[in-house]
Order: sequence, then structure tokens, then C-alpha cells
Amino acid sequence: MSLWPLLQGFGLGASMIIPIGAQNAYVLNQGIKRNHHLTTATVCSLLDMLFISLGVFGGGALLSSNETVLTVVTLGGIAFLVFYGSLSLKSAFSHASAEEAQAQMLARGRRAVIAGALAVTVLNPHLYLDTVVILGSIGGQFEGHDRIAFAIGTMLASFVWFFTLSIAAAKMAPTLSQPHVKRGIDIAVAAMMFVIAAHLAKGLLA
Repeated sequence: MSLWPLLQGFGLGASMIIPIGAQNAYVLNQGIKRNHHLTTATVCSLLDMLFISLGVFGGGALLSSNETVLTVVTLGGIAFLVFYGSLSLKSAFSHASAEEAQAQMLARGRRAVIAGALAVTVLNPHLYLDTVVILGSIGGQFEGHDRIAFAIGTMLASFVWFFTLSIAAAKMAPTLSQPHVKRGIDIAVAAMMFVIAAHLAKGLLA
């Protein structure tokens, strides 16, 4: 197994995963709340691993050639992004006290957190376009052990990034959870979700 394809996979995987998106926003928020944040990072990483495998080992070509599937995924993604953005906007301007916010957080058990991680991953059209289509088409150019090395590299990038983001957010929680900082993060996340949704809608109409 060559080291170069693994490094290529890690670099390309990081370039696809690190830019702020729905997954990152969710992992960041769970880290700030310290609410099953490592479970969130694990679920997002494992799902990325699954979709990267599908893309690199043949699923990318199938998805990219099926316009109906791409359209359905995009429509679902637009609806999800608008919904998630609306929740972030509502959170930003919520006047709930710190005690009420803490109670709401504790009410979200492990299952609810896992369900949220599944939603921000499976209903995220960028995941399919980035991990399945783009990384899949690049990984498909490798043969044999080099293709496996490329896939492992991209998966490592996902694990390293999500756990780094989750742990860093938890460590910085006292600062990031301050009302004015948290409000700024929520507004930024909402704006990002709406911009991505508008971009997807524009591409769909074009």
C-alpha cells in the first residue's frame, strides 16, 4: 500500500469536510453544550466512512449519472437546510434563561443527539456531492491497494476533524457558551444554512 494515495485522500478529504457545513455546525454546537459531543463526532465520522466507501468503490458514478436521485437529494437538502437554519435563528433570539437552556439540553438524551447527527448527515446534499460524487470519482481513478489507501486517507481526515472540532468546542465551552458569543454563532450558522440552500436552489433551477 503506497503512502502517497493515503496522503492524497487525507488532504482531499480534509478540504471537503473542514469548510463549515451542517455537520460541522451540529458537532460544534454539541461540543459547546458538552451534550454527548463525542458520540456526535463518532456518528458523523462513521457515516462519512460509509458514504466515502460507497463513492470510492463504485457508488459515485451511479449517483452522478442518475439525475432523478440527485434532484431528490437536493430538494431534501434544501428543505433540511432551511429547517436547520430556522432553528438556529430561533435559538439566537430566544430569551430562555440559562437554567431553561440547561434543562432543554439535558432533556436531549443520547438517542435524540444521535438522531440529530443522522439528520445533518443523511439529509445533507453536500455530503453526497462531496464524499460520494467528487471523492468517489477521484478515488475511482486509483487501482487495487492504492484505492484502498486513498479511501482510508479520506476516512482518517473525517475522524481527525470531527473529534478535533468536538473536543476543542467542549474545551472552549465556557467562552463559546456566553450568551452574546452563542447568539453570534447561531446567527452565523443560520445565515450559512440559508446561503447554502439558496445556492442549491439556484443550481437546481439552472
